[in-house]
Amino acid sequence: MSVVTSKTFSSAFLKTLGILFLYISIGLFIDSVYVTENYQDLQWLANVIMVVIFCITLLKVNSRIKEQLIYAVVIGFVGEYLFSLVMGMYTYRLENVPHYIPMGHALVYAGVLYFVKTSYSKHNSIKLEKAFTILIVLYAIFFLIFKNDVFGFVLTAATLMILRKKPRERLFYLTMYLAVAFLEIVGTSYQCWWWPATAWDLIPFLPSGNPPSGISFFYFLLDLGTLWLYKQRHKIAWSRMKSVRKLRLNNSNTTN
Repeated sequence: MSVVTSKTFSSAFLKTLGILFLYISIGLFIDSVYVTENYQDLQWLANVIMVVIFCITLLKVNSRIKEQLIYAVVIGFVGEYLFSLVMGMYTYRLENVPHYIPMGHALVYAGVLYFVKTSYSKHNSIKLEKAFTILIVLYAIFFLIFKNDVFGFVLTAATLMILRKKPRERLFYLTMYLAVAFLEIVGTSYQCWWWPATAWDLIPFLPSGNPPSGISFFYFLLDLGTLWLYKQRHKIAWSRMKSVRKLRLNNSNTTN
C-alpha cells in the first residue's frame, strides 16, 4: 500500500508523520547537549545524516515536490540566519545555524504534505480538523498557564483566526502546527536550541515559553514562500489547474 492510499489513521500517520517524528527524535538527539557532554560534539554527524536522508527523499518524490523541497531549503536557510543570527529570536547550541536545519524544515514540509494527501486525511478532513484544533487549543492553554507563554498563545490565536477563512489549507496548517510543536519540544528538551524569556528578548509584555506554543506561525512563511516560488516558475500550469478546480466546483454546486 502506498502512502497516498493509506485508509486508516495509523497507516497514514506511521508512513508520513511517524517517519518524520522518528527522524526528528534521532537527529536532534545526536546534536543534543547530553551527547556532547557524555561523548563528543556530533553536530557534524547530524549534518551528514540529514544530507543523506534529504537526498534519498529527493529521489523518491515526484518532480513537483522535489522542486518545492529545494525552494524550502533555500527559504529555510535565509529565514534561519535572519530570525536566529540577525534578530536573535532563538539561539542554537553553538550559536550558529546547523547545516541540517534548513533541510530539516523541508522534510517537515514534505511529511505534513504527504499526510494530508493520504486517502484517510482526504476522507476525514473535517474530523481531523476538529480533533487537531482541540489539541492545539489545549496545548496553547497548557503552555499559557504553566509556562506563562503569552507569546505562543497570541501566535496560536492568530493562526486559528487566519485559518477560519482558509478551508482548503486548514488541515495542512493545523497538521504543520502539531508537527512543529513536536519538533520544538524535542529540540528544546535536547537543548539543541532555546528561546528567550520574552519575544525576541525585547518585548516584556510578551513573555515566552521555551518553546513558544504557536511558533509554527512563522513556519507558515516557509510554506507560503515555497508555494509562491513554485507558482512563479509554473504560472501557466498553475493557472490551468485553478481553472479546472473552479470548473469542478461549479459543476459540484450545480449538481447539488
